[in-house]
Amino acid sequence: MTEPILTDPRTLYHTEKFVKQDQDTPALQDKMEPKPDCGEESYHGSEELKDRRVLITGGDSGIGRAVAIAYAREGADIALQFFPGEEKDAEEVATYIQEAGRKVVLLPYDLREEGAGKEIVEKAVKGLGGLDTLVLNAAQQIARKKISDLPMTQVKDTFTVNIISMFETVKTAESYLPAGGAIVTTTSVQGFDPSPHLMDYAATNAAIVSFTVSLAKQFAEKGIRVNGVAPGPIWTPLQLDGGQPNEELPEFGQEALMERAGQPVELAPVYVFLASNKASYVTAQIYGITGGQAIN
Repeated sequence: MTEPILTDPRTLYHTEKFVKQDQDTPALQDKMEPKPDCGEESYHGSEELKDRRVLITGGDSGIGRAVAIAYAREGADIALQFFPGEEKDAEEVATYIQEAGRKVVLLPYDLREEGAGKEIVEKAVKGLGGLDTLVLNAAQQIARKKISDLPMTQVKDTFTVNIISMFETVKTAESYLPAGGAIVTTTSVQGFDPSPHLMDYAATNAAIVSFTVSLAKQFAEKGIRVNGVAPGPIWTPLQLDGGQPNEELPEFGQEALMERAGQPVELAPVYVFLASNKASYVTAQIYGITGGQAIN
């Protein structure tokens, strides 16, 4: 009898402590140690998203990068928004998309700027010839131990990037999205169980949860599904760009039930499913990928 192929989730990927490291803004995936696994070598598609036209925000590294690679290998063309200064990471992702035989449109935009959400949608539609799927994934996360140390400019920027840009992007995209289209947001376990040093970030993620469910209720009559993914501790450049107190970085993710941080590639199949026709009866849901931490 053939034995099943099983893997122990506790021993997958990086299981040791991380070395102390930080980067200037914007943090680049290429300079991380170890580099996150975004499925560059391991993800294999099966045409779940054949000829879909997708806009992904924050698609140059981390979770967005894993989603972009997976979607391209599932047959989708990709418009990729990224923060200016992250061109090196974005161009690497573009190479993977092109190697999958799919079209890519690179969109360097700072989502803190008014009108950025509108412009990326219009350029995605023009570059891809249409738009049927949104992955709203861009985020700012900067740790501050005390509210007295939290600049109001940071609070405003975090809300603008993390949630206000979603409103602008969806408002512009609504007229283009057809029945059967899908929207997938990235929220966080922080929206359900906030850490004291991530007060502004956690608040925006609670808002994204509400936004996702409200939007799903509005768009159901259009035949457009809206769902969210709530990651836990995932090894991405966000953590090195002020996202975690530097002294806590070596222990990042070790408190999870799996006793390690997650890798971006481990989220990609859920994003694929939520965009695909297989999720035809799934809307207004938040999927936790947290290594065991509850989101309910």
